[in-house]
Amino acid sequence: MAANCFGSVFRLTTFGESHGEAIGGIIEGCPAGLNISVDFIQKELERRKPGQSSITTQRKEEDKVEILSGIFEEKSTGAPIGFLIRNLDQRSKDYSHLKDSYRPSHADFTYEKKYGIRDYRGGGRSSARETACRIVGGAIAKLVLKEQGININAFVKQVGPVKLEKNFDEVDLNKTENSIVRCPDEQTAAKMIAFIEDIKKQGDTIGGIIQCAIQNTPVGLGEPVFDKLHAVLAHAMMSINAVKGFELGSGFDSIHFKGSELNDVFLPNSGSERALTKTNNSGGIQGGISNGMPIWFNVAFKPVATIMKSQDSINSSGEAVSLEAKGRHDPCVLPRAVPIVESMAALVIADFLLLSRTNKI
Repeated sequence: MAANCFGSVFRLTTFGESHGEAIGGIIEGCPAGLNISVDFIQKELERRKPGQSSITTQRKEEDKVEILSGIFEEKSTGAPIGFLIRNLDQRSKDYSHLKDSYRPSHADFTYEKKYGIRDYRGGGRSSARETACRIVGGAIAKLVLKEQGININAFVKQVGPVKLEKNFDEVDLNKTENSIVRCPDEQTAAKMIAFIEDIKKQGDTIGGIIQCAIQNTPVGLGEPVFDKLHAVLAHAMMSINAVKGFELGSGFDSIHFKGSELNDVFLPNSGSERALTKTNNSGGIQGGISNGMPIWFNVAFKPVATIMKSQDSINSSGEAVSLEAKGRHDPCVLPRAVPIVESMAALVIADFLLLSRTNKI
């Protein structure tokens, strides 16, 4: 199986399956001498881990990270950082009925046809359990960015029809963690939670939108043509399980405006190295390169494919079967996906930041 690595200079490789002994990864390219707090990494993992609230899966995993290499006395050594997260609460028997059948909208069919074999226990390598490794890589990337004053914040903007009619610059992002649904607006958060709880009672699932903002990014990140900054961000976000859409800045709403209405007009900035524009419909990126304004984008997540209702499907012989899910699953993946979106954004920005240093004489 190829393509288990992400990044160029700052590079994350992950391994492991949902119901295996452990998952883990290797981070290459982390600058030596970086202050690394394992407590910070652990707190980031706790934002993603299962069983954290009534609206997430009740699988109980400590998600305790074990650092194997590359860190000495809380500083990076410049060597590859190896880490491990053990799986402790697998219930493989919950998936035995799927051994010869394909779940609708899952990777079961495609994995088996591509590789000739699949781990049916929780989806194996296709499981979102793998994203815990991205959190570790993203946490270290955040520490790299912190030294440059770069901040990344994501929040749940929409769950089904319940939408926060405000963008990142109109809310207090410090309030995101106050709610189990990770929406910074108290009233909207309450509506989202009630909606998810109702969906859960129905044995169904629901999707929505996460908005992410990257602030204090320097001008000049991104490579023209194939590695435009927004193209790599889109790649990063679309690699997350259940993601079905990515839009930068005004995104699809851009079609409703004329160029004279949508263009981000430059403002005099007295020699500042950052561009200042009257609006930020470009989402902080122009020509595939950061312009110094906040980078912001939306990520659309589909409903979780595993539902607690009977569904028609087929088995490996092509025969019709009826499947009903067992086990523990999220009725809405968005609350736990917020730190994953932040982590993938951090990996992208850290990679481009370090790459920009190698391009200078």
